[in-house]
Amino acid sequence: MKPCGAIVLTLACIIALSGVAVFSASSETTAPLRNFEFTYLARIPALPADAKTSRIWIPLPQSDRYQTIGNLKIETAFTYTKLRDPEYGNEYVYLQVPAAKVTEPSEVRVSFEVTRHEQRVLLQAHPVTAQSGLASPELQRFLQPDRRVPLDGVIAELSASQTQGLQDPLAKARAIYNYVIATMRYDKSGTGWGNGDAIWACTAKRGNCTDFHSLFIGMMRTAGIPARFEIGFPLPSDQHDGAVPGYHCWAEFYVEPYGWIPVDASEAWKHPDKKDYFFGALDDNRLQFTVGRDIRLDPPQQGDPLNYFIYPYAELDGKPFAVESKFSFQEIVRSSIITRGVRPGMTVITLSTKSGDGTQ
Repeated sequence: MKPCGAIVLTLACIIALSGVAVFSASSETTAPLRNFEFTYLARIPALPADAKTSRIWIPLPQSDRYQTIGNLKIETAFTYTKLRDPEYGNEYVYLQVPAAKVTEPSEVRVSFEVTRHEQRVLLQAHPVTAQSGLASPELQRFLQPDRRVPLDGVIAELSASQTQGLQDPLAKARAIYNYVIATMRYDKSGTGWGNGDAIWACTAKRGNCTDFHSLFIGMMRTAGIPARFEIGFPLPSDQHDGAVPGYHCWAEFYVEPYGWIPVDASEAWKHPDKKDYFFGALDDNRLQFTVGRDIRLDPPQQGDPLNYFIYPYAELDGKPFAVESKFSFQEIVRSSIITRGVRPGMTVITLSTKSGDGTQ
């Protein structure tokens, strides 16, 4: 009988050899990834005695090709339902609570585990001069204006001037991306920033990630290239746990035959050495929550469509009211010999090479 250790070692060699073939077959398999637990805490204040009904919508993340969400837990004393908005399919927790039941501050705690992969599209392989598949309703929506992202006036003029003489959609996208990074500066001083107002952004030439990508999206749509807004949270690359102070957003644009291509113009501005990287790639130091602007929830809010949806939205007797929120993460360390390049859905096997005599 072979020693137990020899059997395990043989198995390890077989898997390792087969793994070489599997991992080398796809560029995604060696992409960086992070495993972490994320906690989203919403604190509902005590409500006035004369109020009647409070309604609260709290966004939830979803699994996709680049992130896997697991072990989702929603902890609250109130009844809730999980719903989606009708236009973008964003998922959220919905609570409708009689104000009389909220006589003291209460919490809704959402926690879940995440495996987040780097997202990267190799753009040099398929030069494109025209797009023929833009008639789908989804893509058409991302060619339309938003309330704070108009597609006429100065936005149209800027887009036309920066893409003049270009036919390839990728070349147009790169010209717009370069313009936004060269013209804007990341600056959150004063007021006006953070609303994702493309006109304000091109006039003030500063702002945060929302402003950078509103200008980018407006110019892209004017150039006939579908572009969409995505928002979530950043994770510090040099930390394994802690509080997350606020959101981060980025954009994607659509070019055949690649599909959706990511950009992060504000991170490229902050890290000039990564300017080329963030045109077509997103690092794994983030968590994506929702898509789109001008979001109409279901059941519908009585207030305006949401400019974007990352913090809790709440109404008390039909009028918006504030719900405090806090966010934190904790890295999950997974021990395994074969860990690099593991994709969503792939089994991770921990192997032992301890020798033995075949007895327990």
